[in-house]
Amino acid sequence: MFDKVLIANRGEIACRIIRTARDMGLSTVAVYSQADISAMHRNMADESVCIGGTSPAESYLRGDVIIAAAQATGAQAIHPGYGFLSENPDFVDAVEAAGLVFVGPSSAAIRSMGLKDAAKALMAEAGVPVVPGFHGRDQSLDRLSSEADKIGYPVLIKAVAGGGGKGMRLVQTRADFESALQSARAEAQASFGNPDVLVEKFVTSPRHIEVQIFGDGSRAVHLYERDCSLQRRHQKVIEEAPAPGMTPEVRASMGAAAVRAAEAIGYKGAGTVEFIVDGSGPLRVDGFWFMEMNTRLQVEHPVTEAVTGIDMVAWQLQIAAGGTLPMMQEDIPLQGHAFEARLYAENVPAGFLPATGQLAHLKFPDWARSDTGVASGDAILPYYDPMIAKVITHAVDRLTALRRLQRALYETEVAGTVTNRDFLGALTRNSTFIQADMDTGLIERELASLSHVPAPRIEIVAYAMWIASGLQDAPDWASGFSLWQPIWHSMSILHDGAEIEGRVQVNGRFGVVELAGSEVHLEFGPQGWRISGAAVLRWHKQAGEITIFDQYTWVFTCVDHLDRDTTETASDVVKAPMPGLLREIATGSGQFVRKGDSLAVLEAMKMEHVLVAPRDGAVAEVLAVAGSQVEAGTALIRLEEEN
Repeated sequence: MFDKVLIANRGEIACRIIRTARDMGLSTVAVYSQADISAMHRNMADESVCIGGTSPAESYLRGDVIIAAAQATGAQAIHPGYGFLSENPDFVDAVEAAGLVFVGPSSAAIRSMGLKDAAKALMAEAGVPVVPGFHGRDQSLDRLSSEADKIGYPVLIKAVAGGGGKGMRLVQTRADFESALQSARAEAQASFGNPDVLVEKFVTSPRHIEVQIFGDGSRAVHLYERDCSLQRRHQKVIEEAPAPGMTPEVRASMGAAAVRAAEAIGYKGAGTVEFIVDGSGPLRVDGFWFMEMNTRLQVEHPVTEAVTGIDMVAWQLQIAAGGTLPMMQEDIPLQGHAFEARLYAENVPAGFLPATGQLAHLKFPDWARSDTGVASGDAILPYYDPMIAKVITHAVDRLTALRRLQRALYETEVAGTVTNRDFLGALTRNSTFIQADMDTGLIERELASLSHVPAPRIEIVAYAMWIASGLQDAPDWASGFSLWQPIWHSMSILHDGAEIEGRVQVNGRFGVVELAGSEVHLEFGPQGWRISGAAVLRWHKQAGEITIFDQYTWVFTCVDHLDRDTTETASDVVKAPMPGLLREIATGSGQFVRKGDSLAVLEAMKMEHVLVAPRDGAVAEVLAVAGSQVEAGTALIRLEEEN
């Protein structure tokens, strides 16, 4: 067994691996970019090595530098985590050529599963059912379009390399095929350096069910299945194990197919075989098809750990050190139900647009598992995936586990950047999801209700005004002091750009906030200020911004009447919403555009973002050049002023 392992990754997965390695008595080495100099994973490890600049290409994708760091620190093994170099067979070869152990499968296994078209052919040979489609080498528009016609619409265009929904487009009609193909190819080239795609049948009411497998190079077992059907933009949002509605017969059939897939390539370590499943009715043994195999640890592995009691990272390290599988298939337990919710810094109403910013405050309930790589004061950087944490709950049955997830998200507090916390909470309360009647289209169908945020209750606004007044602490003899009687203080706060005016009065441990003619009463008790007799609200205040945590996250801004900005924000200029690469300008000076027309394409935070016209009008000038790197707020296109 090696005694020192280098983790070639960052964020929550690096921290997760370090914890298990430490529990096993292993020393750990972290690598970090210049942007991650203060990162949690660096501080957790026994040693750390800077491997380059801020972007992944300058740091976490530099395999030669990572190997040199392992050699310099005396690490005998490298754990890749997921993403970055985890599924790069050339990196595996280089690690082993340097005399080091790669914690994962062989380069041959990765290569065999790395391209979706070749993987499907291999799985068909192994007797694993595959989705009907075209996986050929002819990448011409005519051939691909012709094959789509044969398959029948709707079809999916998918990049043959990579995953995570990048390079994937759903095409409903023949008229949309060419534009979808161009977009998928461009995103695939940018993400994976390979523009090739495959075309396959889109299964109506599809569910995404994956099977966790482990192999030691000679035999394989499965650790049951996970349902990952709750997705947005082809990326998973909430996962659960086991899959709702799973029968012993279907589980045995699906598990056996996954094991056949693993053993067909002599698989070693952790992997996931993903199936597309017909969700239009009860699960059937002839109603699932191989989609792809991920030759690495998955983001959602904690739900499998919860229902099996197995530390999967420990298994990875044991097998990489030459060990055999710790359990036979019949000995692997399946107990209870588990959920994982992915907490992201993203703007849901803006189309799940990734966000950056400093985490002014971050807190998770101590009774639920939360895997994170950041803490209060850390920044969400534009160079990497904007995930903040994974929140995981487990219980004896599905409904109880889901209620625990609802509670865990309610008790999660994030201030300083927009997040999908409220959206996740709405998902856990969605009746369709509660009844387990979901497929991969659920979020898209019900997006309006899931992303709707109601106006804050009057008690929420009143408490924000109370905090803005500086009265949130315990009252003292001078609180609200006046000679004859309590006096009223006029106040203003902002919410969603609208100014709210009111009055505040305090008298010792009692207070009143008057809003629009209504009065809200407060009383100070052992736990703090109670409002209208209800429980104390949770809040955070920093630099004039007040965040109140309830079922929704409410953000208010204190108004400084001596420092008002009298300028107006025009809708004439389209700006970059975040730092990124301006890949395409789709318009020119003098061109008339309609509201919603595509104007530019920005690549940022591993995703492609289409910037659209905010209104009808003529383009006055294009202010940026395609191919340039732009900062957040950079003016890209200006429309002519409205008459």
